[in-house]
Amino acid sequence: MMRTTRRHFLQVSGATGLLAGAAMKEATSGEGQVVSPNDKIRIATIGFGGMGSGDTRFALNVPGVELAAVCDVYDGRLTRARELYGDKVFTTRDYREILARKDIDAVIVATPDHWHSRICIDALGADKHVYCEKPMVRVIGEGKAVIEAQQRSKKIFQVGSQYVSSLVYQKARDLIKAGALGEINMVEAWLDRNTALGAWQYSIPPDASPESIDWDRFLGNCPKRPFEPIRLFRWRNYQDYGTAVAGDLFVHLLSGLHLATGSIGPTRVFATGGLRYWRDGRDVPDVMLALLDYPADAGRHPEFNLALRVNFKSGVAQEQFGFRFVGSEGVMTTSMSGITLSNPPKELEPGYTIGTFPKAVQETFLLQYRKQYPQRKITPEVMVPEKSEHYTPPPGHDAHQDHHRAFYEAIRAGSRSVEDATFGFRAAGPALLSNVSYFERRICAWNPESMTAA
Repeated sequence: MMRTTRRHFLQVSGATGLLAGAAMKEATSGEGQVVSPNDKIRIATIGFGGMGSGDTRFALNVPGVELAAVCDVYDGRLTRARELYGDKVFTTRDYREILARKDIDAVIVATPDHWHSRICIDALGADKHVYCEKPMVRVIGEGKAVIEAQQRSKKIFQVGSQYVSSLVYQKARDLIKAGALGEINMVEAWLDRNTALGAWQYSIPPDASPESIDWDRFLGNCPKRPFEPIRLFRWRNYQDYGTAVAGDLFVHLLSGLHLATGSIGPTRVFATGGLRYWRDGRDVPDVMLALLDYPADAGRHPEFNLALRVNFKSGVAQEQFGFRFVGSEGVMTTSMSGITLSNPPKELEPGYTIGTFPKAVQETFLLQYRKQYPQRKITPEVMVPEKSEHYTPPPGHDAHQDHHRAFYEAIRAGSRSVEDATFGFRAAGPALLSNVSYFERRICAWNPESMTAA
């Protein structure tokens, strides 16, 4: 009979994410100016849509954090920010007005993806700490500039992929390091959705108009086109502004994988998929699969293969996502709610296939085989149980909240970010190459050391 044990994770200090970040080879952010624990950290949110407003709530749950300003190109969101946080909150359509203010210490960048790199670089240059929603950049060519801007500024820069602050993936890392799986040879990761909102069919406000929206500012350097509010409120559906399934969701899976394995990235990427159901004018797929080859990294992991899958019309009742780490000694499955580790009994002997050999050869083979593997008496004692353990995080653990807490603790301590620009780009790069592979129908090469595509 399978034996299942249930246990909580080992107790972790309040700076959960910081401990994770310190273990990352690529967490190389410079030290920022230390902020006294008694001082307020005044923040501004640039992009007050779904992620920006959520990030703001998480930030304000951290003691000592105060909202000073909000920027968005839609006036309705600026109105909503004042409704939620009071008229003392400064609001603007132009993020540069926020960066010019000396009373703002840090910014949350939660704009459409095509604005990420420019605003992050400008904010770091304006001496602001930056929390940037994932993916860090929209195209690979933007990544190095953000890394360099972080290094020049010495400010805290953190990418917003909460998997890095999840106790689940930190525990997965510990189990892998302890050899609970033996040698990893394959990893599968997936995210299945089955709803309109999960497929990015977000609501469009009835007052959306050229008067209430700064359309040209939204477009930025993207191709000019007539006012079309669906492109703003459902920007993830368009290549001009978003990064499709890969940049929005693969990047989460890659962040969790890199934390758990200590890897800095794959060397080869291939993706396929298509637009199978949500034919609403979008120009990105709603089903996507990718295969990535990870080379051996001495002292961290052997070479292994990664299979990624996202399906926006998957037929499931509720969203499902997780990992399946496969090793020589067991299998570990994860979700945000916990880990299941299964280790089957070790094989006592390899068995044989000698039925087609001549009788004399069979007898010789069996004689030699039984010298190496003596015949075991069949008794109840030879029945070895399969070991299965389930780990659950303690009540109240919220990876989103802990990720924001880690950011502001890093600002106060002048310490490393749990997910700095280098880590963020090493997760974003392979995700963005999945898009290149899909749209250009080719296998892509990636150098995880130099963070360059071949």
